Amino acid sequence: MHEQSKEERVHHVFEKIYTKYDSMNSIISFQRHVAWRKDVMKRMQVKKGSKALDVCCGTGDWSISLAEAVAKEGTVIGLDFSKNMLSIAKKKQQELKLDQLELVHGNAMELPFDDNTFDYVTIGFGLRNVPDYMTVLKEMYRVVKPGGKVLCLETSQPTLIGFRQGYYLYFRFIMPLFGKLFAKSYKEYSWLQESAKDFPGKTELKQMFLDAGFSHVEMKSYTGGVAAMHMGFKK
Repeated sequence: MHEQSKEERVHHVFEKIYTKYDSMNSIISFQRHVAWRKDVMKRMQVKKGSKALDVCCGTGDWSISLAEAVAKEGTVIGLDFSKNMLSIAKKKQQELKLDQLELVHGNAMELPFDDNTFDYVTIGFGLRNVPDYMTVLKEMYRVVKPGGKVLCLETSQPTLIGFRQGYYLYFRFIMPLFGKLFAKSYKEYSWLQESAKDFPGKTELKQMFLDAGFSHVEMKSYTGGVAAMHMGFKK
């Protein structure tokens, strides 16, 4: 059997765990992911009638928040490469009757949009899963309009002493066990912890944003550094 590429492996993970992803996310982050995203939305100051793209939208929660913020006059596109994850997002969209939200099957490494198209581009807990972080940052930079913002909310390397060690133990041993109990997908959840562990720290990620072309970057840490927001601005 050939060695799976990161892309194939990630695709397999999400195609398999999609039905349990939302409840698992809440358990894993102790429900904090909702509060983190709320805070990021407040900082974004999304204007009604604007155009937003949510990259690696998964089961659509951030796309839905954006669609509510831009209102009927705006447009939001949620893009993901897992059709199974998108099927969950579509159900939510239909229940909420959000006509301003369009869900697209596509690849974050090659966004199927013209340069300077969106006022806001977001990626929530998706950057760690792409084959090349820099390619995706440059793609998000390309499709955002001058004056626009690119937001990344992602697991980060905790900086608090004690907290950091506890976090790694939790991620390494406890979280895959949750995966086993709730989703019967021990292997898939141990992949999620691996991808989080290898993800760059917040200062390193800020530098990557600058290298991708952003004029300046705002950062905020959440819950002892377990997650971080990076907001990049395009001149």
